[in-house]
Amino acid sequence: MTGAEERALIRRILAGDRAAAEALIRAQQPALYAFTLRLSGRPDVAEDVVQEAFVRALSNIERFDPRFRFSTWLFTIAKRVYVNARVRLGPVYDTDTVGAAAGSEVAQAGIGNRDASVPSERLDARVASGRLLEEAMGTLSQEQREVLILYYQIAWGVEQIGQYLGIPAGTVKSHLFRARDRIRRHLSEHGAEVPAVQERSA
Repeated sequence: MTGAEERALIRRILAGDRAAAEALIRAQQPALYAFTLRLSGRPDVAEDVVQEAFVRALSNIERFDPRFRFSTWLFTIAKRVYVNARVRLGPVYDTDTVGAAAGSEVAQAGIGNRDASVPSERLDARVASGRLLEEAMGTLSQEQREVLILYYQIAWGVEQIGQYLGIPAGTVKSHLFRARDRIRRHLSEHGAEVPAVQERSA
């Protein structure tokens, strides 16, 4: 959904159009849920955070600044909800996200990818690689983790990530570079193969 489409729906919401609110929720919910799930590692927490974030956003929709993307504002609200929840369990990171950042084919090492045709030795190696990716993500700062998730999993550009985090686009790029370097070094130190990173357009 483009920024113009978001603003059009918000104008309708401000006029009392409930269908517009439902359309906005449908458009934003998948990415917001994916983001909060990656942060928390718990589906139940992610669902609660998403629900509360939408309630707060729609209840305060008149405060939205149309100069920015609604999705950026919504994600900021969701992050506050998540932080205030003080979730005690450590996050379980998405290996696809980390693998993309590392340029590693072991992104497909998740336990859920079981295939009866895969020999047990190879499956054990894939599972071990997935765990290494999670460990690597755990070495990053909170801001670096968020940048990776938003860039690779949610497919935001560096400008929008910068707006969300309140930092310049150049700082976002620095976080990406340092996070990818740290992940790749962690994998290399533990004997995992680390191919070249495949960049995408920002």
